[in-house]
Amino acid sequence: MGKKSRNKSKATKPERMPFVARTFEGLPGEADWVALREFVAAGSVTVTLTSGETVRVCSMLPGNGAGIRRQDGEIWIGLQVAHNFGDISRDLAHVIDLARETEPGNPVRMTDPGVGPRLQDVVDPKTPFQVEIHDGFDYWVEGVDASDGTAEALAQANESMAPTVHLSSVDGAYWTEMGPQRFLRWVMTHDEARLLDALARLRAADEETFGEGTKLIGHFRAHGLLVPVWEFEHDAADLEQPAQDFEKRLAAALADDSPLTTEQRSARGALISRQVTV
Repeated sequence: MGKKSRNKSKATKPERMPFVARTFEGLPGEADWVALREFVAAGSVTVTLTSGETVRVCSMLPGNGAGIRRQDGEIWIGLQVAHNFGDISRDLAHVIDLARETEPGNPVRMTDPGVGPRLQDVVDPKTPFQVEIHDGFDYWVEGVDASDGTAEALAQANESMAPTVHLSSVDGAYWTEMGPQRFLRWVMTHDEARLLDALARLRAADEETFGEGTKLIGHFRAHGLLVPVWEFEHDAADLEQPAQDFEKRLAAALADDSPLTTEQRSARGALISRQVTV
């Protein structure tokens, strides 16, 4: 076979959506989308589409599936999945399209989405984004008959879950307990550079914690956002008021445009170096 013939025989690769760093920007509840995608084990929320349809967004589905068309026709999509075709928002919008064509009672079979609408194009911007944290994965089988094997698998999965609480007083903050340690991961939608400056101002003034028994241990990045992490001894309920107080201090620090002092620059450098994987 000649060179030209071989080139013609090659399958044309589908066009891909360009990579987008801040995946969920522009959606209601951007911080909570990130939390459900990255670290909340069993959480869900129902959103309304511009078409008027409702879709249940789940942190995770059985087998880390992309989506499912429930027996009653309801569409569920999963956020914690293995596939990534460059733009997660486009991937998820594609799952919704595939689910519409899936027979009720069956999982969605993911395909390459190519170029097309993103979640921002199909989700009603006025839809509320009220996250429900579940005690386990039993909500997966609500309204359906589960076999003994399924019930056993759910019980094992539930035992491995870290208890998680979504703080109600602020946006994007999640308390979790991992063995003897307790952490607060707070997804923040502020510009990263300004947020680091503000946290440095608070740290230099010893105002970066939630009070006695708490410690800002570092941060990680997810979908273009910074997620500060605190370690503490308190129950989630005891953090509601301190979180509100901290948010006020942070707002004041964010509004401060003065150059950082030497002490604040040092605090900023220390913050940058403290990247964690909690």
